Amino acid sequence: MNTKDRGYRDLHDHIRALDDAGLLITVDREINKDTELHPLVRWQYRGGIREADRKAFLFKNIVDGKGRKYDIPVVVAAMAGSRAIYSVGMEAPVEEIGEKWAAAIANPIEPVVVDEGPCHEVVLTGDDLLGEGNGLDALSIPISTPGFDSTPTLSATNCITRDPDTLIQNMGTYRAGLKAPNRLAMRMATRVGGAGGYVHWKKYKARGERMEIAVVLGCPPFVAYMGPQKLPLDVDELAVAGGLAGAPIRMVKAKTVDLMVPADAEIVLEGFIDPEVLEPEGPFGESHGHIALEEYNMPMQITAITRKKNPIIPSYISQVTPSESSIIRGVAYEPLFLNHLRGTLGIRSIKSVSLHEPLTSVLRVTILIFEKGAPRSEIWRALYGAASFKGDCSKITIAVNEDIDPKNADAILWALAYRHNPVDDVVILPHRGLGHGPVREHGDGEESTLLIDATMKGDMPPLALPTKPYMEHAKELWEEMGLPPINPESPWHGYSLGDWSDKWEQAALNAVQGNYLANGEETLARQVRRPDFPPETSVRAIEDGWD
Repeated sequence: MNTKDRGYRDLHDHIRALDDAGLLITVDREINKDTELHPLVRWQYRGGIREADRKAFLFKNIVDGKGRKYDIPVVVAAMAGSRAIYSVGMEAPVEEIGEKWAAAIANPIEPVVVDEGPCHEVVLTGDDLLGEGNGLDALSIPISTPGFDSTPTLSATNCITRDPDTLIQNMGTYRAGLKAPNRLAMRMATRVGGAGGYVHWKKYKARGERMEIAVVLGCPPFVAYMGPQKLPLDVDELAVAGGLAGAPIRMVKAKTVDLMVPADAEIVLEGFIDPEVLEPEGPFGESHGHIALEEYNMPMQITAITRKKNPIIPSYISQVTPSESSIIRGVAYEPLFLNHLRGTLGIRSIKSVSLHEPLTSVLRVTILIFEKGAPRSEIWRALYGAASFKGDCSKITIAVNEDIDPKNADAILWALAYRHNPVDDVVILPHRGLGHGPVREHGDGEESTLLIDATMKGDMPPLALPTKPYMEHAKELWEEMGLPPINPESPWHGYSLGDWSDKWEQAALNAVQGNYLANGEETLARQVRRPDFPPETSVRAIEDGWD
């Protein structure tokens, strides 16, 4: 079935679209999935490569640490290796993705049930799941953090469970480490409020019943993006995925569990979790950028592996940010924050929201961008509102003005250095949950929240850089001279911050026109002979009508 008949792309279609857009690198040489695959892709995040130049990687010739060959390709960074890649998957410009999410949530399209699907072209059960080289051990699952991870781990999962009370299915992205050809150990994040699968697990545990689960690898992109999105509990992700696609997602009954799975998935792992049993899982490099140490988590017993005849396994590049997982969260979360602050709280002066990505994983530092002159009351309502919007986000929340580039840490420090007074513009809130981060490894407890108003409290002198026309002309000269390519960093030209008079503007114009002597004649007329004046006395503090 092709994209037109299906109504949406599957993973193969998406990879072709990336290739057509020049966003795919196909690797035909032999690559060790345990030691080379993820480190190779990692360099485009830690090697000073611009986000616009990042690609997805398709590996076709894979071996493991023992030299064993695998016949299933692996694709990494194909869902959100960059905003451009995410844009291809969402079939929308980056700036329209937030609106597309909002429209899909407001206008879901229920999935349609089909009798058979490509995910059932090959079905493995029973003895096919046992023994080295079979079952899970036949899948080319890479090690994400060689040197620290204890096992190959599924990272790009869509894990489907069902609420035993409402019978509504939930789909979340949870890591799952391989333990045996027919067993893996899964961490269903115990995030603030509880991940959907974890909430279901607690209900089954209270009932004394085992929980059926399907781990889907390689969903159609509109479906794959649902797992990391963290929608409200009891929202049917497949219906929202249909809203994104503008067509119902095709679902098929799993072979050995009573769950519905995406018919066009690459691979489906079926099985169950006994909530009375826990098994050590980890260490593993987590998306908060530190190693999650060994914890007791949920073993899943595999009852079936179903797949396409020629599947492709996706793997997320995660761990230290920037990463694929941080782009998935950031691009989706930022419009949600803005809609909450502007739409729900009615804060009109806020212009945008930026979740800091490098090293802080978009969850810990939130930057609110305001227009100049925003009322102090709105700034503080927004700071409090953002800090409480999502329980695992905004431990540090900072308000700045539009001229501050929220993606530039130097610019943020600049605003902190000159535009806030700690005694007046800082509030610390107690009783914050631990959230997602390495502090969890050392016990329970609480954190706190830091709110900072680093907006301008009044007019300030201009930024001391040549103004825009002169910098633009100099850039043209630079390029004519064949000097090394430059990538302008904000701020790259001077501009007024309100405290600038017409008199000073004219003096600056005289200077660049070679008429500085006229300025000297003008200031000569304003000389004073006052023994009570120390040097550096402000002229406008003395002169009437100075501006």
